[in-house]
Parts: sequence; structure tokens; C-alpha cells
Amino acid sequence: MESLRVLELYSGIGGMHYALKESGIHAEVVAAIDINTTANEIYTHNYPDTPLWNKTIEGITLEDFNKLSFDMILMSPPCQPFTRIGLQGDINDPRTKSFLYILDLLPRLCRLPRYILLENVKGFETSAARDRLVKTLTECGYTFQEVMVSPTSVGIPNSRLRYFLIAKISAENFSIQSSKILDAFPHPAEQPKVLSPSADTCQPEEEVQEGHVLYKLETKTDAQRKMSQNNDLSLRLIQDFLEPQIDMEPYLLPPKTLLRYALLLDIVRPTCRRSVCFTKGYGRYVEGTGSVMQGCVETEMESVFTGLDQCAEDEKLQRLLKLKLRYFTPREVANLMGFPQTFTFPKKTTTKQQYRVLGNSLNVVVVARLLQVLLS
Repeated sequence: MESLRVLELYSGIGGMHYALKESGIHAEVVAAIDINTTANEIYTHNYPDTPLWNKTIEGITLEDFNKLSFDMILMSPPCQPFTRIGLQGDINDPRTKSFLYILDLLPRLCRLPRYILLENVKGFETSAARDRLVKTLTECGYTFQEVMVSPTSVGIPNSRLRYFLIAKISAENFSIQSSKILDAFPHPAEQPKVLSPSADTCQPEEEVQEGHVLYKLETKTDAQRKMSQNNDLSLRLIQDFLEPQIDMEPYLLPPKTLLRYALLLDIVRPTCRRSVCFTKGYGRYVEGTGSVMQGCVETEMESVFTGLDQCAEDEKLQRLLKLKLRYFTPREVANLMGFPQTFTFPKKTTTKQQYRVLGNSLNVVVVARLLQVLLS
């Protein structure tokens, strides 16, 4: 079989490239394009032979794209214009400009790529940018399928619900079947949701069992969801993704952080089957940026948190220190995001930079499964 020529836009640290390898598809990345200097250094470190263009997408001409003669586009456009916590500027956000430029160029390419895969955050599916994407694909003669999927659907204990679109030029007499997508993600946890054109992506809140003691600032629904995730045997244990031996010291949460944010932390143990999405602020900010690991599992969480808010600051800190709470290491975050052991960082990349680029990346295993569906 002839090798597919792949164009990787917004290439970051190479998550799409790794997914391509993981999928087993015979392909070559003919160009990767990104303007993030740190991400580009990491990409080149791992893929020294791939041509990497450090330039804005809008600065690349139609002629330049035509010369690449690619069969597939993989892309993960900037998500900030669509995030639920952002300003949701959508197509009016300057960061969407490059994506709109791609949509403008696509119909004018001398040869349309046969395949397209796009990843973005939850929220993109209801955006004007998505509407424009769908309109362009339809006019160009693509069949496509949209899906919301999380790594939990492939047994990885990490929630990272994302929007994906896979498209194929329909001259090949082909439609992408929802059943194939659902077969690719066998596990029930956060089962992929195939979107119909007017899909409402709101999930109903689960019923909450009575009697669950809440030690922290979490709702009963949160506690119930965490319990059911930990009881879901289709998900692997967190310990499968941990580094065997690490010096915990550099990753321990500082006393100031413990005192200020203890009740907001999402704490997991090695025997848990869940963790929350890691974002680019992990290691710097606490709330909503990712789970932390309980380093000392002998200490009972109940003994630490019961009545904690009534304790004096010194006692509060002594209690919390017993848990030995630490951040996941960048390598552990990469493991949960499906990056293989062959993926490494250049020596000069700081821990803060590593967390930042990982938080901006994607789950390799999920994308690999979608690529297999796209080409099946």
C-alpha cells in the first residue's frame, strides 16, 4: 500500500504524529506546522526527520500547500475561543483566524485531501466555527462524522472529553458509520456520543445515592460520579500509569497550597480508576487543572478531612502533610495521555513547560482509534 502523505497543522508536541504511528497506518508526515517555540523544540527532539515549519498558517500560500501534495490533514486548532471558561469569542477571536484561513483555502487546493481529522474542546460543537467547517466540507463533497469522546472509553482512567470530526472525500462511495466509531470505543465509561447535526450534548445529572459523607467541597453528584468511576472495572488502575520510582520531594504540594486549596483538590490514590483532565496550568494553579496523587496511602482521607475546617492552621497543616499529596510527574501525565515511552523531553525543557505543552495536547490512543475508523 502506498504511504499516505500527511499534513499536521497546529502540531504541538506531536500528539497527532504519535497517534498516526499508534494506528498502524502506513503514512509519512510531510510537514508539521506550529509557532510555539517550546512545542517545536520537543517535536524536533522526537521527530528530527520531519520537516517542521515554524510559521503562522496564514503566512503559508496556497501554492506552498499545493506543493506538499498531501492526502490527509490532522489538526487541533486553538481551543481558547470555544472553552466554557473562556470568553467564547468563537470566529471573532483572533486565534480562530488561521482556522478560517484553512477553510478558505481548502476548496481552492488543486487536489483535495482524502481524509481530515480535527480535534477540539467540548463547546466547539455548538460554535459558528464548527458550522463553517461543516458547510465547507459539505460543499467540497466530504462525508463526515462528529463525536464527543473521552479516554475513559478506551479504558484509560482520565477524563478528557473532546470533540472530534473525521471526514473522507465521498467520491470513494463511503459514509463514516456511527456503529464503527462506537465499536472502536468499547468501554461504557463516558461512552462516545456521536453527534447528529442538532445534537444536544448536555448530559443528564446522575442520581445521587444518599449516605455518602462529603469531607470536601464537592457535591453529592461529584462524589457519586467518582465512586462509580472507581468501581468501573473496564478502566485501568492509576498505578499502571505511574513511574515506578520517583523522588517525590519536587512534586509535593507546598504548605501554602495545601492550606489554601485542600478542600478543592481532586485527590486520587494508585488504586483509583479515575483522574480529571490535566490542563496547561497544572503544577502552577490548583483548581480545575488536574488530579493530585495521595503519596501516603496508609493515611485515611476521612481522618484528615473530618472537622478540618475547625482546626487551627498548624494542626490543619500537620493533618494534610500526612497524606503526602503530590502532583503527577510530566511523564505520568504523558502516560495517561497515551504517549509511548519513546516520547521524551529535551533536557532543557522545564517542568512548568512540560505540564503546559501536555495540557495543550491530546490523547494519542483516542486519535489512533479514530484514524483506524477513518481508514477502515
